[in-house]
This record gives sequence, C-alpha cells and structure tokens, in this order.
Amino acid sequence: MSDVATLVEQARAGRPRAVARLISLVEGASPQLREVMAALAPLTGNAYVVGLTGSPGVGKSTSTSALVSAYRKLGRRVGVLAVDPSSPFSGGALLGDRVRMQEHATDPEVFIRSMATRGHLGGLAWSAPQAIRVLDAAGCEVVLVETVGVGQSEVEIAAQADTTVVLLAPGMGDGIQAAKAGILEIGDVYVVNKADRDGADATARELNHMLGLGEARSAGDWRPPIVKTVAARGEGVDELVEALEKHRLWMDEHGELALRRRRRAAQEVETIAVTALRQRFGDLRGDRRLDALAGRVAAGRLDPYAAADELVAGVTTAAGG
Repeated sequence: MSDVATLVEQARAGRPRAVARLISLVEGASPQLREVMAALAPLTGNAYVVGLTGSPGVGKSTSTSALVSAYRKLGRRVGVLAVDPSSPFSGGALLGDRVRMQEHATDPEVFIRSMATRGHLGGLAWSAPQAIRVLDAAGCEVVLVETVGVGQSEVEIAAQADTTVVLLAPGMGDGIQAAKAGILEIGDVYVVNKADRDGADATARELNHMLGLGEARSAGDWRPPIVKTVAARGEGVDELVEALEKHRLWMDEHGELALRRRRRAAQEVETIAVTALRQRFGDLRGDRRLDALAGRVAAGRLDPYAAADELVAGVTTAAGG
C-alpha cells in the first residue's frame, strides 16, 4: 500500500514518479482512490484544462507537443494526458504519446501520461477526470488533454475541458463533416493544421461559413476563432496560445469558467455515483427476479418501466438488509 500523504507531497514538489504513481492508483481503481481524491481536493482548481480533439491524422500529437513548447517558453508547468486506443490483449495504451513527445521527456516541468480508453467511448478514458485532478494538484498550470481521435462521436472532451480545441487539416474530409452535427459543434477554438498544404485557405473559409450558419450570437458572446498552423514547424502556435488565453479571459469575465467547472464536477459525481450503484446492485443477469419480470414483460402483462421500478425496489430492499 502506498503512503498517500507522502505521494501527494512529492507530487506537489514536482516529482514525476509520485505523479505517475497517483495516476496509476486512479487508473487501477485502487482501494486507496477515495483517500487520494480527498487529499487532492484542496489542491485543485488552478489548472487551465485544454482539450484537443479531431479526426485521426490531423496532427493532434504534434500540435500538443508544439503547445507544450509554447507554454514552457512562458514558464508554465504543463501536464499532458494523452488518451490512446486500448490494446485488445493487455488493455494498455497502443500508441503511447510519450514516444511522440520525446523532446519534452527530460523537462522536469512537463509531465506526460498516456492513458488507455479501456473500451470507454467518447474519446476519453473513464478515469480521465481524476487523472486531470492529479495533474492539477501537482502544480500543472496548464493541462493538455489529447483525445484518442475517433471522429465525430468524440465530443466528451467538451465536458472535461475548460477550452476545447478542434483540429482539422485540408484534404481530409473535415469540410464535409463541418456540415454535420457532432465534433465540429463543440469547439471554442478551431485550428486548421498543416496549413502549408493546398486547400488550407478553402478549409478555413468553409469552416468560417459553417460557424456563421450556427445560432445567432448576442453582443459579447464568444465567437470561436479559426487559427491556421503548421505544428510540425511551430508556425501559428503562438497565435493559438493567444486565442486560448483570450478564451480563458472571456470565460473569467462572463462567469463561464466557473459554470463549466461546476458542470464538470457534477458529471464526475454522477458517474462515480452510478458506478457505485452498479457495484452495489451487482450483475443482475441471471437474477431470478429479473428473469421473472422479463417473462411478464414478454407476455405483455407488465410494461418495462414498471418492471424496472419493481426490480430496483427489490434490489434496494435486499441491499439495505
């Protein structure tokens, strides 16, 4: 068993091994997880969480690395949570973004962690909110969360980040996706990466047009900017950081930052509560009560909602002793 108080103290001092150990406790749903979260709670709420999402191949990892460099030039301590697809064999992260960000590997003010989705949909790992808390408590002033890159369904990042960056690249079909509901509706800042390619200006124009077709904005509302970058060469990255800082200031001035963080906390609490209820009720498949109720529903003697209410009432009574 780990000494949680010592780990937290060491993480606050910027020791990577302690931060890594705390995130491992989170990922593994350790019995010490409640103790860890209780110890971290008073130390959180300071990090600016930026989510980066987009279709595979748009340059999310390269853009993330470029942002790390830009924020380090500003003297910020940076945490990176890079969510990768899970290996079907080990359950671990398949790609390992730390391999793709080696230039920052020896910087003591940068902590990079790859996390596996472990089958969780929406582009993030189930334990991502708690991992973000660890990085926040460890003194990371900026936490960059790079999603797995699964396409339009990858909208969960909008609920976990203060600012969501949606990346596109010319010639990858994102212009068509701009007309569809989903990933291109969640951005606070849009980036056309690989802007040295043909079609970059057209992609930016089409995106600007689609954003203009959205809901009418009142005076003072945030208008998502479009930034063109060549992340591999660091071009446009300073402009991206500037856009992020403008969005953060706007959120502070309009109370949006506090509102987003309350929503994030509410979702986190709800997820933990629902998971706890599932664990308390156990696996109901094969339960005789469920089988009997299913028979009545199939025969038309009971509707499924009434059956569910009856099952929950029975399980709750049994669980309460």
